[in-house]
Amino acid sequence: MASRRRSTGKRRGSGGRVVFAVFLLVVLAAAGWGAFVLLAPYGPQTPTFVEVIPGSSSMRIGRQLQEAGIIRSQYAFYAERWLQHGTLKAGDYKFDHPAPVSEVYDRVKRGDTYTIAVTIPEGSNMFDIAARLEQAGFGPAQSFLSVARQEAGLLSDIDPQAKTLEGYLFPDTYKIGPKEQMPQIAAMMVKRFRAAALQLGLSHDVHQTVTLASLVERETALDSERPLVASVFENRLEKQMPLMTDPAVIYGLLLQNAWRGTIYASDLQRDTPYNTYMHPGVPPGPIANPGIKSLKAALQPAQTDYLYFVAASKNPQGKSLFAATLEEHNRNVAGFREATKKAGNQ
Repeated sequence: MASRRRSTGKRRGSGGRVVFAVFLLVVLAAAGWGAFVLLAPYGPQTPTFVEVIPGSSSMRIGRQLQEAGIIRSQYAFYAERWLQHGTLKAGDYKFDHPAPVSEVYDRVKRGDTYTIAVTIPEGSNMFDIAARLEQAGFGPAQSFLSVARQEAGLLSDIDPQAKTLEGYLFPDTYKIGPKEQMPQIAAMMVKRFRAAALQLGLSHDVHQTVTLASLVERETALDSERPLVASVFENRLEKQMPLMTDPAVIYGLLLQNAWRGTIYASDLQRDTPYNTYMHPGVPPGPIANPGIKSLKAALQPAQTDYLYFVAASKNPQGKSLFAATLEEHNRNVAGFREATKKAGNQ
């Protein structure tokens, strides 16, 4: 009898070990699967976009990412939420390579949204900006031009005279969401101008200052010359002399769709409000969007007696030639023509 009891005990002990072993295998398998889901990279090999709508819950975002093939399991995303915490950011996200779910979660937590970088160089006018935005895929250039012409109300507090946004579309590199509309893009640029104006203390005579700054911007690309060019304009205005600046004439032609790529003598006789050979004073408004250095030059022109200059862009020597008298200016023009002739013969 005793031997039978010992045999029964062995069988029971053996069965318990089997159950434990099976349980352990299940736990290890589950842990392995969980680690695999959490740690193993997964996702698309080609660009895939996911839009996270403002107010989306973590459950909805996880489901979106799983359905888009960005993560293996939405539950792994929830696990990361429990581990990392943090606020998830709305926006457009671009996924273009396999990644562990922790990386995906971290991107959404940081708000690492997909944007398109658009660089607006100093001196660009609204036509140039519209073309760049069209090239970047934000829609027809004409759409931006319509906004620039119709949304001058954005400037009513700082420049009630503004008829368009020209001059206030601040040159910078903008990171723009792919679904941003033209009005929001324009507002972004105006906001950047306001920040620059605040930095410079520009709060009075804004219209004239920005208009002069746009002329300075188009007349020279050399930082050292900007205050000198501004001084020429200020001196001529003080003496009630016409500004006689070609970039303003060109802008008037652009507005009339009459610009032929080169300025001709006949263009100087074309009566537009921006023809500073025919009309005294500053043009009706800015002719381009000046950068901060040209704005500063317009605010603080150099103290000179210069009334004339040959622009750097026209001089093979790469610098502007300034003069206080017409006689000196004529000598500079003659020297410029001779230098141009020599440069063409080389």
